[in-house]
Amino acid sequence: MKVCITSQGDKLDSAIDPRFGRCQYFIIADTESEDFEAVPNPNMDSMGGAGIQSGQFISEKEIKAVLTGNVGPNAYQTLNAAGVLVITGVSGRVRDAIQKYKNGEFKSTDGPSVGSKFGTA
Repeated sequence: MKVCITSQGDKLDSAIDPRFGRCQYFIIADTESEDFEAVPNPNMDSMGGAGIQSGQFISEKEIKAVLTGNVGPNAYQTLNAAGVLVITGVSGRVRDAIQKYKNGEFKSTDGPSVGSKFGTA
């Protein structure tokens, strides 16, 4: 199963980025093979709509769950409509988040964790 973790770097030991739409990287990990791909977020510097654009980007990659610190209303709606589970409140290292997900330690959220425009400078 493929999951996406928002990350501040391109390694499994990188810190989780607390933002979804404007995170630095998306780490796409296969929980069974433990293979991963680090994808720079093409929407990090978007003037607007980063949450929706990032949600669409992730939903096209057959991701089953997103692990992140926070997700805004537009991103949540986009991911939810695509059938992607959203798990917020995740912090620490990417590697640890993947393991906790595999252990069933996370619960999906039922709505956005922050308001719109969270994470803009």
